[in-house]
Amino acid sequence: MKRKFRLTSTIDFERVRRFGNSYAHPLLVLITLPNEMEQSRFAVAAGRSIGNAVKRNRAKRLIREAIHPQIPSIETGWDLVILARKPILNAKLDEIRVALINMLTQAELLERTR
Repeated sequence: MKRKFRLTSTIDFERVRRFGNSYAHPLLVLITLPNEMEQSRFAVAAGRSIGNAVKRNRAKRLIREAIHPQIPSIETGWDLVILARKPILNAKLDEIRVALINMLTQAELLERTR
């Protein structure tokens, strides 16, 4: 993911977690908050409940791979935090992609023209 699309600051990450709206799915949690910028920024996280470092990194790679094709169709001006849940370890990329699209639709973040 390109740097301009990454939510890198800990302060921003905590702000989204604290004040954002969350949307849950058995595989993922999506937290959104407007950012008043010209692009949307993304953060992907997997807590220790997922497993060891290898499992957490795999979960984050799968999420990034699922979000990458959706970036052009996501409305601009939002900070999004995507949190992995434990069942993601047994999910396939297509299942994660569908879950992510469902949550983005629920949050009304997918552009209507695409």
